[in-house]
Amino acid sequence: MLDKLEAIKLRYDDIQNQLGDPGVTSDMDRFYKLNKEYKDLGPIMKAYESYRKLMSNIQYNRDILKNDSDAELRDMAKNDLWDLEEEQKKMEEEIKWLLVPKDPQDEKNAILEIRAGTGGDEASIFTGDLFRMYSRFLDLKGWKVEVISANENPAGGYKEIVCEVSGENVYGTLKYESGVHRVQRIPKTESCGRIHTSASTVAVLPEADEVDVKINPADLKIDTFRSSGAGGQNVNKVETGVRISHLPSGMVSESTQARTQGQNREIAMNLLRTRMYELELEKHHAEISAQRKSLVSTGDRSAKIRTYNYPQGRVTDHRINLTLYNLDMIMNGYIQEIIDSLMVAENAEKLKDGS
Repeated sequence: MLDKLEAIKLRYDDIQNQLGDPGVTSDMDRFYKLNKEYKDLGPIMKAYESYRKLMSNIQYNRDILKNDSDAELRDMAKNDLWDLEEEQKKMEEEIKWLLVPKDPQDEKNAILEIRAGTGGDEASIFTGDLFRMYSRFLDLKGWKVEVISANENPAGGYKEIVCEVSGENVYGTLKYESGVHRVQRIPKTESCGRIHTSASTVAVLPEADEVDVKINPADLKIDTFRSSGAGGQNVNKVETGVRISHLPSGMVSESTQARTQGQNREIAMNLLRTRMYELELEKHHAEISAQRKSLVSTGDRSAKIRTYNYPQGRVTDHRINLTLYNLDMIMNGYIQEIIDSLMVAENAEKLKDGS
């Protein structure tokens, strides 16, 4: 363990020296990458210093037991050594978690898409409930949310809603939400009081930058239309909505929520880049899934991941067999406990696979 940490320490010191080099500080792109790596290694270096001191104390007490003839001092060293070795086991476990490789996508902002699945109007109502749940969770995190497009259902909720979420480590937190969310409850539209099962699909995509995806403008078809989104009467008179089609792939994105055509075009283009980037990411997930059969964050939107059972007041995440009986709190945005459990499960798989 100490050898591995000392190797990381050499890299940490090297980065620190580079950050003081005028040649590096003048290259903002290189400086940003080095500074980010330096910041990411900070917690590991803090753990390294504590672990190094701990191992020094362990060695000191072992030397006393081996070389000192004072019985009282040897007894003290023996008791201290037992405590220190227990602390060593605990600290090494914590360091293992720190050394789990991070997915470079985790720090990206994300596109959150929620769509009604099977269940008719009740599925749309549930889609609205999920959007409210996520909105409250994102508010608790202090993240910014912007709706890109929304297709409301006359009976309530949404047939589809797409939004952009920006903040710190957004994709790394929300990626566990991708998949089919199932609800079991008596619908407001059900007169006989029967429990109804319906579903909504959640997709979380890491937001792509221009450097991530290169798109040839000649491959695009751009249409404008009258938006029904924000903007009052103005949007009914002017074609502010923008739809962009990528002809080679057939992929389409649109935005209607901004007040101007230029803003909607920028939003739709960003969404298109993100969806094209997702295709490459799916290949990456497929390669990982081939190695880890039970990976919890593959982003597979066709997999049933969670059930919200209203009569029993419970929520069950099927990937890790986690059941909680605090449905009201969860629907009010308190989903961090579920996400934390999924993170632990995924990191455990990574440790087990040695990756």
